[in-house]
Amino acid sequence: MSGAQKPRLVWFDANRVCAALGVVLIHSTTDFAGQPFAKAAADDRVFPVVLRSIGEFSGSEMFFLFSLFLMAMRVDRKLPAYSVAIGQQATRLLVPFAFWVVFYAFFRLIKADAFGYAPYIWDQIRQPESWLGYFMLGKVQYHMHFLPTLFALFLFYPLMRGATRYPVLGLTVFFTLGVMNNTQGFVWGLDLDPMLRDYVLRVLKILGYVGYGLAAFAMYGLWKDGVPRGESRLIRRGALYFALMAYVATIPFYATAVQTGAWGTREGWVFYGHFLMPIFMFFIFMGGQYLDWSPNWSKLARYTFGVYLVHPLVIDLFDVALYTSGLSDALAPWQIVLLRFAIALPGSFLVAVGLSRLKPLAWTIGLGPNPWEMRKLDKAAGT
Repeated sequence: MSGAQKPRLVWFDANRVCAALGVVLIHSTTDFAGQPFAKAAADDRVFPVVLRSIGEFSGSEMFFLFSLFLMAMRVDRKLPAYSVAIGQQATRLLVPFAFWVVFYAFFRLIKADAFGYAPYIWDQIRQPESWLGYFMLGKVQYHMHFLPTLFALFLFYPLMRGATRYPVLGLTVFFTLGVMNNTQGFVWGLDLDPMLRDYVLRVLKILGYVGYGLAAFAMYGLWKDGVPRGESRLIRRGALYFALMAYVATIPFYATAVQTGAWGTREGWVFYGHFLMPIFMFFIFMGGQYLDWSPNWSKLARYTFGVYLVHPLVIDLFDVALYTSGLSDALAPWQIVLLRFAIALPGSFLVAVGLSRLKPLAWTIGLGPNPWEMRKLDKAAGT
């Protein structure tokens, strides 16, 4: 099947948009401390936890698959030298990452001041080891782990390329995730310095997530070879079934959250159900590649990276406004969740669109040249 005959990647863009919706929904379904409304009655936790479970059909791990799928496409079309490819990814990922690390390090003080823990954040900011964790692990905000982890995964792309030629290697994700889960559990049981443990756990996470890279490169290989319309329907049906089974596997995790008001640990099939779900969801959309997708999906998709980066900003401002106004005491958990999501989702897209239209800041969400690239362009234009 030639490249000209392939359906456009609108199905891919639709998947990206749905994943952005899922991430915002996940972070909209907790109390102000990130827990499943620990102080509420168990019955009042049901709705937020159910919404959380729906959001995790397309969680942050899905963004790893997107980025790695696109990496597979880039290196397949034009195989650059390893140093060139990694240098390009460093510019695309780590430069915006550095900006958002500094931004969130101080932006958090707004919520910290409103909720009374600003001294704790100031203590963090004054400690060099905190900044090391911010930049190496993305610990400055709950979602920032994505960028340094993704960059580390890109270092393994020569290994992942084998899955493009032999897609069966994508199945090894089950093995890599299993090893990661088992070894991380062992590390948690050791009497290690907390900071050292964080770094060891991140290394294990990266090694385990290489399986996502193998899966993404394998899925690109399948798509590149061409999947006929009839077989696409078969893929979609099978992926729907496995996504359903993965969701069923996670039910005990969510049931525990309803009962206890705290997020437990994902063990056994709960773990596999959660971490394999992104792959099944990806296949659902790939299996729908011949559907009549609206081009609006592609228009929205260009802002999804920005939505991922800025949505905690919008959520924090909402939480501060709700808490300081006293309305949080008058609203039930389900009302807080729906109101937060109704504001955070369009608000995040609006912020992303706004940044994209500001030439000096568009690069912060991956939609424009960074400052020194702009200077080169300006100099070139001047000559």
